[in-house]
Amino acid sequence: MSDDIALQFTDVEFRRQGRVILTGVDLTVRRGERWILFGPNGIGKSTLIAMMATRLHPSDGTVDILGNRLGKVNVFSYRHRIGLSSAELSRAFPPDEDPLDAVVTALTATTGRWRDSYTQEEMDRARALLRRFGVGYLEGKQMWKLSEGERTRVLICRALMADPELAILDEPTTGLDLGGRELVVKALGDLGRERSDRAVVLVTHRLEEIPEGFDHIAVMGRLAGDEKTAHAVKVQGGDPAPGTIIYTGDLEHGLTTQRVSDIFGLPLAVRHDGGRWQAFAA
Repeated sequence: MSDDIALQFTDVEFRRQGRVILTGVDLTVRRGERWILFGPNGIGKSTLIAMMATRLHPSDGTVDILGNRLGKVNVFSYRHRIGLSSAELSRAFPPDEDPLDAVVTALTATTGRWRDSYTQEEMDRARALLRRFGVGYLEGKQMWKLSEGERTRVLICRALMADPELAILDEPTTGLDLGGRELVVKALGDLGRERSDRAVVLVTHRLEEIPEGFDHIAVMGRLAGDEKTAHAVKVQGGDPAPGTIIYTGDLEHGLTTQRVSDIFGLPLAVRHDGGRWQAFAA
């Protein structure tokens, strides 16, 4: 695998209890690229993210992450190089965890601070990240008392704390009101425009939450027979057809009115204006 590749899925399939959830997934993310993973709920985005974050293994195919093949190398030897923000990770923290500790423990890839210690410089960096995302006031509070939006922003800070080579942000504006959403989208736009070798994958099903600076997209749809399609299709028994990636490339060609309408099963109008995306019923 080339040294400039941060993440590569090759003909990946994932099955759960005999049902095929994902199949035929191919994706290559190079260092320094900013990607959107886009698709409707239930298409398999979270399953893909779990594999990217080394928390799930494919049933078939290969997943290479930062030069390591998933299942061939101890994931704890390189998991600290991956920054993750997700709802599943949020549930892993002790309820009484200080949000500041939830951020700084990214340096040791642990959830729950016990006897580990950190330098003043590291603690100051964690505080600066909390301020950057508008939640500096949360220091000294407890994770279980936070709103969903506050918890989401803490997890974004954690994902960036260790200056990861691969950052994975799963639905980073979940639970935010309009003001909170715009603050986070702006900060993520700064992340998208930064000049670095860090690869970033941001997951969303809302066009309005795509920040500026992200210029690659992987669009998810369904596999109908041998055809990868944006349409919602069923297989025998009523289960949805397996999810897959139906398009990779630039956003302008990926987020067409026809494709987005097909994905969600209703006529939609897609607009791109002032660096932001919108979709609404036609």
